[in-house]
Amino acid sequence: MGRIAIAFRSFFAILFKGELPADIAQAFGFTQQKAQPTPKPVPQARPADGALQILGILQRDSRLVDFLMEDISPYSDEQIGAAVRNLHDQCRDSLSRYLHLSPVIDSVEGTFTKIESGDPATIKLVGNVPANGKAPGGILRHKGWRADRVDLPTLTSNQNANILAPAEIEIE
Repeated sequence: MGRIAIAFRSFFAILFKGELPADIAQAFGFTQQKAQPTPKPVPQARPADGALQILGILQRDSRLVDFLMEDISPYSDEQIGAAVRNLHDQCRDSLSRYLHLSPVIDSVEGTFTKIESGDPATIKLVGNVPANGKAPGGILRHKGWRADRVDLPTLTSNQNANILAPAEIEIE
């Protein structure tokens, strides 16, 4: 008789209250869990974030984006050369601080080089390329670059990677 009473109590409690009575739930090992607060979503890093972050570093350290976005046609070659010398040093220092770069092929440009890898991601054939796209070697025109190590600072949760440099407003 006890099981029938429990069944009726459970049925009507669920029907009218939407939940099992606490004493029945506990007797059968069903504990009611308190509703967990919905966790605040953590923004996930996107693949583009690293590219934007390095561009932001180059802007912060050397104002590279400012230089690239400026119309330099009214300036003389001497003025541009003077500006680029400083920009070049600052950009190279920033890249060296956060990336370890090495040549894909460590050989002298302008010399004959045997092709040891057919991976199109590492070697690009240019010039009179055979129809089959394969050649034993050729003249090295560019060593290529590979990132052996990337040590970018971790983005904080309140940092927007899309902002390369904040606007600056001087208060007088």
